[in-house]
Amino acid sequence: MSVLTQYFNTKHNTAPFSQIKIEDYVPAFNEGIALAKAEIDAIVNNPDAPTFENTIVAMDFSGDVLDRLSSIFFNLNSAETNDEMQKIAQEVSPLLSEFGNDIRLNADLFARVKAVYDQKESLNLNPEQTTLLDKKYKSFSRNGANLPEDKKNQLREIDKELSKLSLQFGENVLAETNNFELHLTDEKDLSGLPEGTIEAARLLAKNQEKEGWIFTLDHPSYIPFLTYADNRELRKKMAIAFGAKAFQNNEFNNEENVLKIAKLRHERANLLGYKTHAHFVLEERMAESPEKVFSFLNDLLAKAKPAAQKEFAELTAFAKELDGIEQLEKWDGAYYSEKLKQQLFNLDDEKLKPYFQLEKVLDGAFTVAKKLYGLTFTEVFDIDKYHEEVTTYEVRDAENNLVSIFYADFFPRKGKRNGAWMTSFKSQYVKDGVNERPHISNVCNFTKPTETKPSLLTFNEVTTLFHEFGHGLHGMLADTVYPSLSGTSVYWDFVELPSQIMENWCYEPEALALFANHYETGEIIPIEYVQKIKESASFQEGLATLRQLSFGLLDMAWHGQDPTNITDLKTFETEQFANTQLYPDVKENAMSTAFSHIFQGGYSSGYYSYKWAEVLDADAFEYFHENGIFNKEIAKKFKDNVLSKGGTEHPMVLYKRFRGQEPKPEALLKRAGLL
Repeated sequence: MSVLTQYFNTKHNTAPFSQIKIEDYVPAFNEGIALAKAEIDAIVNNPDAPTFENTIVAMDFSGDVLDRLSSIFFNLNSAETNDEMQKIAQEVSPLLSEFGNDIRLNADLFARVKAVYDQKESLNLNPEQTTLLDKKYKSFSRNGANLPEDKKNQLREIDKELSKLSLQFGENVLAETNNFELHLTDEKDLSGLPEGTIEAARLLAKNQEKEGWIFTLDHPSYIPFLTYADNRELRKKMAIAFGAKAFQNNEFNNEENVLKIAKLRHERANLLGYKTHAHFVLEERMAESPEKVFSFLNDLLAKAKPAAQKEFAELTAFAKELDGIEQLEKWDGAYYSEKLKQQLFNLDDEKLKPYFQLEKVLDGAFTVAKKLYGLTFTEVFDIDKYHEEVTTYEVRDAENNLVSIFYADFFPRKGKRNGAWMTSFKSQYVKDGVNERPHISNVCNFTKPTETKPSLLTFNEVTTLFHEFGHGLHGMLADTVYPSLSGTSVYWDFVELPSQIMENWCYEPEALALFANHYETGEIIPIEYVQKIKESASFQEGLATLRQLSFGLLDMAWHGQDPTNITDLKTFETEQFANTQLYPDVKENAMSTAFSHIFQGGYSSGYYSYKWAEVLDADAFEYFHENGIFNKEIAKKFKDNVLSKGGTEHPMVLYKRFRGQEPKPEALLKRAGLL
């Protein structure tokens, strides 16, 4: 047996990262799949009549070795990958996809599940059990169990192809990100850039044994460059390179992949009896149908567009007055917005960063969690980690019970993908009377400490940290019986509520007082800065909303209609953006070829859910706000009805139990200054 397929004899059964060798993975996957198959066979061949326990529950707990191994491997493939890992991913993904289909298309297994499902009225199940039964039945019916044999085979082929295409898509985006660098040797080209950004670029050049400064398309390098660099031509060069990812005439072009993915998803949905991929996806979402999503997005668009147009006109006039710019281009937006913001609020990231030292912000998030939910985070040094930069914590409740293990991984490095995410190395569930606690991880890409300064965050990075930490709490506080309903295993348009609500505390003086201290003087952040942070939070909110809505509408355009007649990606995109476009189009750029959320991540037909969840989070936070942001009673209601419940009941039922009513968009529009 491999180290990866046996019980980890480690503290809290944590993953033994240092003992894993790269050559262990493939044999471990083969073994894990064989074990899981044997467990399924045992269910199918059980001579007893199918019951909820011997079929539905047995299925939910089957494959735990494989699940654990998959989460370790794929988490590392995102956070600490290399060419070998990527090769293994290409090798095992089709095997896993095939195994998944073997289960979903296993007629004898489905017959047992259906037998239990058909008698569900008489089984006297509680809400969590009812949800589990429903989910298990749908995992078959929504994946072709009711199809004739030839159609089942067609479905298998489509799934195999899709899993390969989305991996290829992601690898192309990563390759294109890594292939570009802007190497500067003339100091005057650095004009306008913050000291920290320059220092990081110098370090990057030094590591490559080059003179000067290197800037990349990784966010901690790219965003400050576009926001602060005075040299318009260089901003243009960076922006075009960023927007041209996987849309160039080379081996990493994703146009074909995008068209194939969209068409295969549509074909798959049709095969299963759905009109489009979006109809298929949204059946299992709060939003329920494409019609509802389109009306939700267009309703917000009607409210946001006038504000966005007004803001764009102001920005255009400002850039003209300042620098004689006649036509605002995409590479001018962040730059002049930042200048205008400084003029209006006299508040720039560089002024704020000294107050947001990473360690203190993280402690601040921990303190907020303690005040709300009674949690304590203690750093521990006897848990294995996959990289020296990772920090590990034991999370305990007020009674000192172990709640969770928490891994924090905050800095960019070569084998780590861009962005920020939360994931888990082990789920929470209850088995044999033991409440197994989860192992949760937050992965981000924040500016590294330098020789002279600690890691200082922009305010945007502060909200990112709180956001991912909110997902983390959803995972950590999970308290369900069945692993498949635990933690963040909820409807996709509900999953962003716990994360987005946490961002609200970053704007509250009472919360900022806990962690926003100057890293050199220890002085607490001045109250006028706090007021300006709040005021500037809705600065250009119309433009920001329009941008989010344009992505949501593009996603729905790919997935909410028949894509078979789309021949040219760029033409299609241009048509979709017509109603939300303010900047002139850049012919060398496309969005879809690097739109990883929908073509590699799980956001297809789901990008709207960011805005959907914003409506939820604004409405939910308003409840806190009216009663005190550290109100224990409301925090308990949120924990008991939302954070701990996972996917055990319909999210609207859970939300109403917490809030006493359905969410209303007014709180969001008010917060965004769009009312």
